[in-house]
Amino acid sequence: MALAGLGAFHGLNPAMGWLFAVALGLQRESRAAVLRALLPISVGHALSVAMVILAIDLLRIFLDLTVLQVTAAVVLITFGLYRLFARHRGRVGMQVSDAQLLLWSFLMATAHGAGLMLIPVLLGMPIAAHSEHLQHATALTSLAPSAGTTLAVLGVHTLGMLAAAGAVAIVVYEWAGLAFLRRGWVNIDLVWVFALIGAGAILLVMALR
Repeated sequence: MALAGLGAFHGLNPAMGWLFAVALGLQRESRAAVLRALLPISVGHALSVAMVILAIDLLRIFLDLTVLQVTAAVVLITFGLYRLFARHRGRVGMQVSDAQLLLWSFLMATAHGAGLMLIPVLLGMPIAAHSEHLQHATALTSLAPSAGTTLAVLGVHTLGMLAAAGAVAIVVYEWAGLAFLRRGWVNIDLVWVFALIGAGAILLVMALR
């Protein structure tokens, strides 16, 4: 539920892609264009998150859990503060291919630290490979369960993101239009920043208690 919820939260954030999908749909006057754009956006997001999942899965095998928790907490807090004070400005042309849209989504999700919020959840999951397994089995065998867990985590999170982004994109495209963004919109990016800092602080307290 936590992974799906974080995915849905990502999906609600216009910076993560649904706003881009709606803009493409309005430009091409096609609902199909909206839905099609969401697919490479979701894949790019998933690839960014996958890097974090794989890194945590491998580090847990070799590092003490407390050390990993403290390190992760510091990364979360530091990145949250960076996102709070940094100012990113960029422009992306609307004539894009699926591959370019995937790359844009990957870079956007990575820049926003999309996978970092999953760290507290991942550290709470059972470790895939134990030291005794490493002594009596090959590396491939010991890491096989980890691959299954990684795919499951990535799938749940990505489906949550795709469902939320798709729902918002269709509602905006069909009924609301983009005008409501000018009238008022919760700054989800700012909420995300404080969520990163808060999660890092909680993880740090749990690791040091």
